[in-house]
Amino acid sequence: MIPGANPSILRVTWLWGLLIAATALSWAFGHGLGAGVDTRWSGTAVLVIAFLKARVVFLDFMELRHAPIALRLALEAWTIAVASTLLVLYWRVV
Repeated sequence: MIPGANPSILRVTWLWGLLIAATALSWAFGHGLGAGVDTRWSGTAVLVIAFLKARVVFLDFMELRHAPIALRLALEAWTIAVASTLLVLYWRVV
């Protein structure tokens, strides 16, 4: 840890770097990384990364990590429900 640095600022900075790396990774998947014969796996990876990024933004940048438990559970349930629905639809249509 950096002496004299605010831990919450360090956390947000690391998370920002993680979001940038996740964006680069999903860009790579979108341009054929790991596509092989079946491109559905690359599309699935892009969707999963997008929802993980959304969760990081919700919890840390919108400060819902310390929200009341009901709001936090609603957020987590919404994220899981929408991500699962999109993945099921993606695999059935494509």
